[in-house]
Amino acid sequence: MKQPWKRGLAVSLAAVLCMAGLSGCSSGLVNNVNTGEINPNTDQTEFNIMGGISALSSGYENNEVLNQLQENVGIKINWETMSDSLAEQVNIRITGGQYPDAFMGVGFSNYDLARYGDDGTFLDLTPYLTEDIMPNLCAILEEHPEIRAAITQEDGKIYGLPSGEQMTTAGIGADADDAWSIYTIPQFSMINKAWLDELGLPVPTTLDELHDALKAFQENDMSHTYYGNDAGTTIPMSTGFDQWCWGQNIFYSGFGFTNWPNDVCNDLHLKSDGTVEFVCVSDAYRDCMDYFHTWYSEGLMDVEMFSQSDSQLMAKCQQGYVGVSTWWYIDELMGDYADDYVFLPPLSGPEGTQYEDVCEITIRPGTPITSGQLCITGKCESPINLLKFFDQWYDGETVMQLHYGPIGVYFTGQDENGMWMSITDDEAKATYGKSAGELRNQYETYGPKLILAEYYRDVFYMEPNAINRLTWLQEDWMPYVKDTSVYPVDCTFTGMEMETLDWRKSDFETAVREQEGLWLKNGGEGGGPITDEEWEDYKEFLVKKCGMDDLLQVYQAAYDRYTQTEN
Repeated sequence: MKQPWKRGLAVSLAAVLCMAGLSGCSSGLVNNVNTGEINPNTDQTEFNIMGGISALSSGYENNEVLNQLQENVGIKINWETMSDSLAEQVNIRITGGQYPDAFMGVGFSNYDLARYGDDGTFLDLTPYLTEDIMPNLCAILEEHPEIRAAITQEDGKIYGLPSGEQMTTAGIGADADDAWSIYTIPQFSMINKAWLDELGLPVPTTLDELHDALKAFQENDMSHTYYGNDAGTTIPMSTGFDQWCWGQNIFYSGFGFTNWPNDVCNDLHLKSDGTVEFVCVSDAYRDCMDYFHTWYSEGLMDVEMFSQSDSQLMAKCQQGYVGVSTWWYIDELMGDYADDYVFLPPLSGPEGTQYEDVCEITIRPGTPITSGQLCITGKCESPINLLKFFDQWYDGETVMQLHYGPIGVYFTGQDENGMWMSITDDEAKATYGKSAGELRNQYETYGPKLILAEYYRDVFYMEPNAINRLTWLQEDWMPYVKDTSVYPVDCTFTGMEMETLDWRKSDFETAVREQEGLWLKNGGEGGGPITDEEWEDYKEFLVKKCGMDDLLQVYQAAYDRYTQTEN
C-alpha cells in the first residue's frame, strides 16, 4: 500500500511550484492596484463572474431575481459556475492570471483575502463603501459596526463583501446569549426505519448496533426485498468522504470527536483550555480508523463514498438503495422514500472498549460574518457598476429571494404583519412536484448574502424545516457536545504566518485526508490494524514533511491574539 509519507519529496516540490506560480500570477495582469482611491470608470457594463453553485440549482442564467437585479443597474453578467472542482479551477485561474471580473460563492478564507489583496489580485473595496455606490450596505455597516470589523483585514482594507446567516436556536426560544447556529453540527445521520421494523430491529444507539443493522440490510438485500429494486442493489450505508453535510464524520463521535471539514484547517481542534491540537494524531483517531475499516471490508460502507458527488448520493437514496446516510434534512435526500426514515441518535462507541460509553460531538464555527463570498479582481474595469449590482443584495426582501426563491414561488404571500410566508412541503409537492427544500435548492444563489437576525422578525418567517432542524439540534444533538470550544474563523494572521499556512496547510490536509481514505479502505499495512511502526511513521511525516508543529504554532498564536483583542 502506498503511504503519503513516502512521497514527501514530490509534495514539497509541488508546493514550491505552486507558491512560485501564485507569487507571480498578478505581475502585469492587474489593471487596478489597491491605492485607496476609487476607480471612476463606469464604461464596462458586461462582466464575467466565476464561482460556486449548488448541484441542484437550475442555473443563474435564467434566475429571474438575478436578471431583474442586473436590469435595475444596466449591466449584464456572464456566469461561469460549477458545483464540483471549484477550488481547483479557481486556483488554476488565479495561478495563471486568467481570472474573471469577480469570484462569487468561493468562500476565500481570511488569509486568502489578505494574500490576494496584497498582490493586487483582489481589489480593496474600502473606497467604494459610500452611500452613493452602496447605500444598502453602508446603512447595515452603520447599524452593525461589528460587521465592518469582521470583514476588515489587519491592514485596514476590505477585500470582499460581507456574508452571514444569523439563523440560531434563539429563533425557537433559546436565550440569545446561549444560542447555537444551525450550522453548528452539519451532519445529521438517518436510517431506514421501515427496514428495521421489517427485520424486527430497534433504532441503534451504539456503533455496534448500527453495524448489526447494516449487516442485516446487506444480508437481506432490503432494497430488493422491501422496495422491489433489482437484486443486489442494497447499499447499507452511503455518504461522501469528509464532506460538509453529507460526510461520514458524524459516526466518529463514538470515539470522542467529529473531524468536520471546516473553514480554518481540517482536523484542527480547539480545547477548552485554549490550546489547539490536531485530532488526526490522537490514539482515538487511530482506533477509529481500525474500527471503520472493518465496516468497509465487510461491504457495509459504499465503495463509491470517496469519489461520488452529492447529486450521485442523492440519486442512490431516491431510488431506495441506501439504508443509512447523512444530510441536512431527510426529505431532501430521500425524496419519495423520506417517510421511511428517521434520524439516528448520536451513537456511543464499540462495546468492550474504552469508548463504550463515549459519544462526544465536536462543533463547527457557527455563522460568522465572512468576506470571502464576493471578491472583485484587478481585471474589473468598472467596479462601481458591479458593486451597485451587489448592493441590491443587502435589501432584506431581495436577499430572502436569493437565498430561498422568488416571491410568487417560494414565498406565497404576506400576513397581516407584513411578514413573508414560505411555501409548505405539501404546497410545494402539489404545485411543483418537489419538497420545499428541493425547491429552495433549485433557486438558491451562492454569494454575499447577509441575512440578519432581525429579518426573521421584520421581513420573513424562518422556514419550517429550519425550525425543525434547530429543534433537533437543541434537543437531540447539543446534549452530546461536552466541550463547546471552537476555533474562530475570523482569526487573522500575520504576513509570516500566512507564508507558513501557504507552505504547509494544503500539504498537511491532503496527506491526512489521503491517509484516512487509505486506512478506511485498506486498513494498516497487510490489511490489519494500524501497526505501531506505521503510526509513528505517519506522525513523523506530518511533522517533518507537512509542518504540523509549525501549523499548530501559527494557529495557537493567532488564537491567543484573538482572545486578547476580544477581551
